This record gives sequence, structure tokens and C-alpha cells, in this order.
Amino acid sequence: MEARVLQQLQHPTWIDSDKFARKPTGTGSGSSSVRYSRRMKEEQRLQVMISAQFQLNKASNRRNSVSVEVTCSYKNFPASIVESGSFYAPFDDAVMLKNKSQEIEPYLSGRCIYLVGMMGSGKTTVGKVLSGVLGYSFVDSDALVEQDTDGTTVAEIFKLYGEGYFRNKETEVLRKLSLMHRLVVSTGGGVVTQPINWKYMHKGISVWLDVPLEALAERIAAVGTGSRPLLHHESGDTYTKALRRLSTILEERGEAYANANARVSLENIAAKLGHRDVSSLTPATIALQALEEIEGYLKEEGSIAIAEF
Repeated sequence: MEARVLQQLQHPTWIDSDKFARKPTGTGSGSSSVRYSRRMKEEQRLQVMISAQFQLNKASNRRNSVSVEVTCSYKNFPASIVESGSFYAPFDDAVMLKNKSQEIEPYLSGRCIYLVGMMGSGKTTVGKVLSGVLGYSFVDSDALVEQDTDGTTVAEIFKLYGEGYFRNKETEVLRKLSLMHRLVVSTGGGVVTQPINWKYMHKGISVWLDVPLEALAERIAAVGTGSRPLLHHESGDTYTKALRRLSTILEERGEAYANANARVSLENIAAKLGHRDVSSLTPATIALQALEEIEGYLKEEGSIAIAEF
């Protein structure tokens, strides 16, 4: 079983590539890589490396796992800006991700996927999983804003130039990205506040990662608020400060997030799987739900015909 799925993951039909070459990356038979190139519709060149390594759990075949790493770059962006990452997923989840991505990828027609949501909602982590299984590239819009301001961090931009300056830069980045194809874009938490941004994002498919506030506060408290300029002026311990400010932000932006084409509620996923909270959900599980929500949207808009019996 493992050998058959490994062969599928190496096969170019998963990526829909025209040219590829394989080379070993390890001494074991379960480690391999595929390098290929794709000509984008706008005649840009994309270079991609995909590594897949299976780790066998001898106690149970159903607990096998797959680790997938993807890196890529566009001609006009460095690999540090436009890339995909690595993720670890249970074997069954990896297979379901692959199957679902193959089902819906042809109906996406190359449209970009824009992930929106509160700070700390996992847009980058989930975005890299989605880009990997769809054969897309991953882009962080904040990173592009930072690149456009000579490496000035988002926190520094807020401090030196103000939020308005950052929002204008963010909109310009989205305008450029909206002209491209086959990207998964992780957007900043406040991107939904500017109506013009929705004009650009609706050229693709927008997905809201809806995470409970308590979980967001815990995540942010674990890493600190140094890179979160909107949290700097709150008082109290890190968790309380984050939770208080996040509650206010969600009240201001909740209706705007609801404009997304699809919504992925981590609370609903956890309840469906019988988990006590969302912290036990893996990026692969969330990405799979995102693909299912995207599929539902494609059916609603008529891109995927619903069979009638």
C-alpha cells in the first residue's frame, strides 16, 4: 500500500507537470524528490522542488505518516517570498488531501486562493499545505509589503509610517497578485477592512479561517506580541492582553470576514471529530476542510456540476 501511494505522490499527474526529473534524497526507498517547471498563463516560470518521505509506524498501518516539503519561486519574486513549506500529516490524511486536491484542481482554472482571518489563525501554515497539494505557489502578502519597503518589518512600518501607509502598500500588493494565477496567498489580518481589497481577492477564491478567540490568544501569547503592532498598547499579561484586543478586532471585522467565498470553522471541525478543543487539529486536517469548503463554493457557482439522480 505504502509503495503504491508513494508512487502516486511522485507521479507528475499530482502536480500536473509537463517536465520533471527524479533524484534520490536519502538512502531509504521511502525518500525521494521531484523537480519540475511549469509555464504560467502569464508566461512566468515557476521552479518547484517536492520531497516526500514516509515514516512507517509498525504498530498500525493506518497510522503511517507522510512528510511533504515544497519550495518554489517565481521569476519575479525570490524563493524566500514565494514558496511552499513542509507539513507532517497522518498517512490517511495525506491520501485524502491528495485525492480531494485532484478532484477540485481542474475546476479552479488556475484561480488564486486567498486565505483571510485573524492574526494567528494559521493562514501561513495551512496555506503552505494547500499550495503543496494543489501544485500552487505560496505567497505571504505581508512579506511582499516588507520587501517593497526595503525589508522594513510590518511592526516597524506601523511605527514609522502608520497603519494607513501599510494598508495602501497591502492593497498595491493584492492588485499585483490578482493579475497572477496558481497562488495560495496568506493575507494580513486587516486586509478585509478595505473594500478595494475584496475587488482583487474576488478574482480568485477567498477562504476565511475562523478560529476561536481563546485559541488565537493562546497562540499569540506563546510567541509574544512583538510582531503584532495592533496589540502593543494593551495592558496586562500577554494572554489577557491578546484576548481583549482580539475580541475588539473581531467585533470590528467579523462581518468583513464573512464576505469570504468559503468559511473554515475550526470549532466545527473539532466538534465533528470529537475533539475537546481546536489545538489538536493538524494543518492537514484544516487544509482538507478548506478544500471541501472550496469544492462547495465551486458547486454553488456552477464550476462543478452537481449530478442529479
